[in-house]
Amino acid sequence: MLKPTTLQSALINAVPELGANPAMLSVWVDKGKNIATLAASLSFEKVFNLNVAIRGYSGDIDTLFVPVMAWLRVNQPDMFTADTAQEARFSWTLTQNADASQDLLMVLQLTERTQVQEVDGALHAETLPEPPEPALVTRPKALYINGELVSRWQE
Repeated sequence: MLKPTTLQSALINAVPELGANPAMLSVWVDKGKNIATLAASLSFEKVFNLNVAIRGYSGDIDTLFVPVMAWLRVNQPDMFTADTAQEARFSWTLTQNADASQDLLMVLQLTERTQVQEVDGALHAETLPEPPEPALVTRPKALYINGELVSRWQE
């Protein structure tokens, strides 16, 4: 699976507090299922919840949400279409701790496609990336919250 690792890296890269203390971040998958048809190949789609927990975070939660939304735009662009916009494909829970820090749990319902091809009597499986983005999508490299620079990153 590609998406858990790439989202974890994106958050560590984009959020200074997570970059300084990556142990605050936990990522795990649950409620997975495979969807396939009786097509000529064994290709299938994985559908799963990606749970992203950040413990003891002291910053503005938008500093976490904005990089996740930017990652989703590239890695799960169908979440931005009108027919899925009302579905609970990105949910979250926030807990305030006694020390004024916060624990955030984000649950993202994601998909990954696996292509299976038979070559010379052997099966070859490959996780496919998302289709390319539209040509005019920009790649910001800094985040401001309420006018204050909170993060810069490189891809």
